[in-house]
Amino acid sequence: MAVRFGTDGIRGRAYDDVSVDLAYRLGRSVAAVFDAPVVVGYDTRESSPVLARAVLAGLVDGGAEATDLGVIPTPGVAVVARARASVGVVVSASHNPYFDNGLKVLGPGGTKLDHLTEAVLAAALEVAAPAPADLARDVVVDDAAAGQYVALLRELVPGDFSALHVVLDCANGAASAVAPALIGASGARVSVLHDRPNGRNINERCGSTHVEDLVAAVRELGADLGLAFDGDADRLIAVDATGTVRDGDDLMVLFALDLASRRELGGGVVVTTMSNLGLRRALAAESVEVVETDVGDRNVLLALEERRWCFGGEQSGHLIFCELAPTGDGLLTGMLLLDLVARRGPLAVQASAAWSRVPQALVNVAREDYDDEVVRRLSEELVARYHLLDGDWRLVVRPSGTEPVVRVMVEALEGRFVDEFTSALRAAFAA
Repeated sequence: MAVRFGTDGIRGRAYDDVSVDLAYRLGRSVAAVFDAPVVVGYDTRESSPVLARAVLAGLVDGGAEATDLGVIPTPGVAVVARARASVGVVVSASHNPYFDNGLKVLGPGGTKLDHLTEAVLAAALEVAAPAPADLARDVVVDDAAAGQYVALLRELVPGDFSALHVVLDCANGAASAVAPALIGASGARVSVLHDRPNGRNINERCGSTHVEDLVAAVRELGADLGLAFDGDADRLIAVDATGTVRDGDDLMVLFALDLASRRELGGGVVVTTMSNLGLRRALAAESVEVVETDVGDRNVLLALEERRWCFGGEQSGHLIFCELAPTGDGLLTGMLLLDLVARRGPLAVQASAAWSRVPQALVNVAREDYDDEVVRRLSEELVARYHLLDGDWRLVVRPSGTEPVVRVMVEALEGRFVDEFTSALRAAFAA
């Protein structure tokens, strides 16, 4: 059966969907498709070093020059790839639990693959030689890459943030070894949560998808800000001093308005279908153009490149600053947020003044139980019962690219409709 690339590479259960053989064959296919050196980095889950070793073996057997970067955030691999004119391979399942893993390929210079190149890579993967029994290979190991990545981010955002107290949630992931050093180097007072990975605790009740501990710590410590990363540190969710969670939509509104006020936006903002209607209304009120893409930070990046714009992102916390980095980077976003707070005041005050979120809800329906079109048809039938005016509501139904579910997002100016719709939808698919 053909391997399916989702919105963010190949992802599934480690050793099953993402097997050692698949990792080896991916290495062989990358070596066949790209005529460039390749750098390989991975996160802290227990399967990642094993799968990375298989990728590296495939690269070497395919004739590529391969370098092992060790544990490093996904955007760190992108930065190193750009600095060394290399292709990048990342072994990570991002925000998924430890028993999942994934394989992601970054094109020459650390950029996201376009759809055509991904198709060529998928075709090469289908005919790649299987893994041999012995995967031990001599490869260059670069233990300094993570430190070089941190140094580069500090150069990009050199401000003095000594007036701020920041709490970091490293998700027991790739940010654990780099985020405290980076934020600490800015002068900020740093408190750290979930920075002791053991191979199985990555994203476990922590990080950007589980911010409860971070909210409690910000309130208890009286901190100015909380920053939560996911397992591979390419996304960021913030918590303001009041303990309010600020997601990618909050941050995109603030960054967009700040860039526009300084005439540095360079066009409009690219968002995905999941971004809140309130974001669109707030940016339109300030004459900031918004372009919408399908979900996936790669789609955002391709739209930015097509328009030669510099900023966009996702509600989930993937923010892309094209003039500073080749891909979304949670650590870079965190540093830029510290700079924004230092210049313009508390995050809570800025966000409250800038926009109002429209009521929104997300329902996940298991794909093994219901066909995508069945979910879509029932969702549209439920909405039709309400005779809402165009522009006052939005419905998005899409299969997830990272999990076996269909995601149904609904939002409207009228919160009662959102509550009633989601209750009816859950009841329908629970029957």
